[in-house]
Amino acid sequence: MKPFPSRYLLLAALSVLLGACQSKPVETPAQVSAPDAYQQLDQNIASSELATAEDQLAALQAKDPDDPRVEQYQRKLAEAYLTRSQIVLQKGDVNAAATALSRARALMPKAPALTSGVNGAIANARKAELEKAEAELRAAEAKRTAKIIDPTTESTAVTLKITDSRQLRRQLNDIAADVVAFNCEVMVQVPRTDDYPWLATLLSKRVAKINPDFELQIQREIEKAQPAQIILKPAKL
Repeated sequence: MKPFPSRYLLLAALSVLLGACQSKPVETPAQVSAPDAYQQLDQNIASSELATAEDQLAALQAKDPDDPRVEQYQRKLAEAYLTRSQIVLQKGDVNAAATALSRARALMPKAPALTSGVNGAIANARKAELEKAEAELRAAEAKRTAKIIDPTTESTAVTLKITDSRQLRRQLNDIAADVVAFNCEVMVQVPRTDDYPWLATLLSKRVAKINPDFELQIQREIEKAQPAQIILKPAKL
């Protein structure tokens, strides 16, 4: 009968140990905490997701405007926009550079010196663009073929073939084409007053046919000792 008490004692001990194990909470690995909002903001700035970063910063500022990190990241984001502005400006995209600069200014309105250098570079780039466009316009103007005038001179006088209607029509067609193409002022110089109205009418009709919206500037001059002619003065570029 001696083995029974020992068996009971063993069972009792096992029951106590089992109860202790069941009552002790199970330990689980510590959960990884979610990334901090400012850490995410920093990551977006570093990866040049500046628009997203700007939205995040605005949300954080609205939540806690007194947090000292707001100003810190405001400046950091402004500097990132400045860097972007410099990079795209070097690539020749002046509009994108100006946009990035405006965002930097909005973020740091109290630090104008921060943006002054890039602002000057953009202004110079815009000036260079304007000068290039003007040069291209001048080149395009120079390539146009004049029919009857010399566009490099101040004015051209065309003596009219009054006695030959076919040649006169051809002359007036060419004159009208040059008047519109080079925006010429027109002087009709005739020996008799009666010669002016019909010549002016013939030329006006041809100009209107080429460009109905063209504002023809035409003047009259009576020179009795000179044959009829039309003097064309092209507009300066």
